[in-house]
Amino acid sequence: LLFKTPDAPTRFSPVERGEAGGRSPFFSGASPVAEEEEHSPVVVVVVVLVLVERKRQPNKEKIILVGVARRTTAMEGCALCLWWRRRRWRCAASTTTDPMLCFAVALLPFLRIAASVSLVLSLLITAPGAAAIMDPLDFLALQSIRSALDDMPGSTFFASWDFATDPCAFPGVLCSGDRVVALSLGDPRAGSPGLSGRLAPAIGNLSALTELSLVPGHIAGPIPPAIAQLAELRFLALGRNFLSGSIPPAISVLRQLRILDLGFNRLDGTIPPGLAGIPTLSTLVLCHNNLSGPIPPFAYSPSILVRLDLRHNNLTGTLPTLPASLQYLSLARNRLTGPVDGILPRLDRLNYLDLSMNGLSGNIPPRVFSFPIADLRLQRNNFSGPVQPEEVVAIPEIDLSYNQLSGGISPLLAGAQRLYLNNNKLTGEVPASLVRGTLEGAIQVLYLQHNYLTGIHIDPSVQMPIGSLLCLHYNCMVPPAQTSCPLKAGQERSRPAAQCILWKR
Repeated sequence: LLFKTPDAPTRFSPVERGEAGGRSPFFSGASPVAEEEEHSPVVVVVVVLVLVERKRQPNKEKIILVGVARRTTAMEGCALCLWWRRRRWRCAASTTTDPMLCFAVALLPFLRIAASVSLVLSLLITAPGAAAIMDPLDFLALQSIRSALDDMPGSTFFASWDFATDPCAFPGVLCSGDRVVALSLGDPRAGSPGLSGRLAPAIGNLSALTELSLVPGHIAGPIPPAIAQLAELRFLALGRNFLSGSIPPAISVLRQLRILDLGFNRLDGTIPPGLAGIPTLSTLVLCHNNLSGPIPPFAYSPSILVRLDLRHNNLTGTLPTLPASLQYLSLARNRLTGPVDGILPRLDRLNYLDLSMNGLSGNIPPRVFSFPIADLRLQRNNFSGPVQPEEVVAIPEIDLSYNQLSGGISPLLAGAQRLYLNNNKLTGEVPASLVRGTLEGAIQVLYLQHNYLTGIHIDPSVQMPIGSLLCLHYNCMVPPAQTSCPLKAGQERSRPAAQCILWKR
């Protein structure tokens, strides 16, 4: 296959130039670099491979030659033909004085093969250089992912995903060398409508991927089990979409996974027990789905889990043994039952605890009030007995409302800024420490309505600080004039006397 190059700069290796002892018969005289300076046209003969055909004539050899020759004198061209003959490479026009004709005649039997080679070379020459360096499996996987997803109206995330350019420059794609190592699908800017469609199973072919995330959108369908093939995956966040079906149990084999966030979807089924055994998992978020069944135990897991968010599901059963490494625990709005006094005391690193809206029962462990917690939410359960902190609490917000708590109010609760004890069975007088904290503005919210409290000592002439709320409606006393209550507390300021007498008995 012969073609002429334009008068453009050409580079050859030292071996091709005959340097470093690697003398090539296709070069003689001046080097190609010198020819560049003379701007002489260069004739290029492309050699692809050696084809040996042995059919009826075993000794017949067909050779495709490759080399580079300068258009110089006719004598040099004939010398090249003679060299071929000495090497038993037949040149049918060895007597010609035109080296171009000599080359052409020698290669006539192989024009069909040369045409195929020409096509391949043209593709290589004209293909975008960046696309050519990407791993082929990654390239095809990105194409499949793109085909399965679409921009929502108002989103332009895929506008620049042009596969005639470098895929590593696509929005949301991060490469290391020729591999895709991070993929974030969707425009992360606030207000972006996100993407629609489904996750293609080909996503499992991005075997070097360490991070995979979706921005909030309308991506539906199941989570592809092929995600379990991403052995290097450390960050998997597919939350706030419309994914459905069960969580693939095979995700448990991702032993490098650190963050798993599948929250705010439509997933159902149970939580795969193997998730509790991923040794590197630090964050597990499965909130706002339709998951059911028990919470898998973490008792024997070498876990470093610090965040567990399973709120707003249909989980049942008792509270399992949880890792002491937890700092954030939210199990709100499930159907969990049973006591917690054997579980919570171990979790002394918690800074957020929300077990609200379940059917949990028994006493609230006193040690919980000594944890470095910013929010303690245990409302709307069946907790009973007295509330007895071991020391003055330093928790900004405590919500123990809508339980079955009884006994007097501990003065040690005065360290809270927002204290919700309403809708229980508390008795006695309101501690002076709580009254003082409310009048000084240290306690911003003190809700004690719907209990059986019998008194409070407060000067009628003292005004409540602006922004402070004290509610005492529906107790066994007449609340002072300074109190103000939310609408849901009702219009009745005091309990009927019959209820209070019956309760005292």
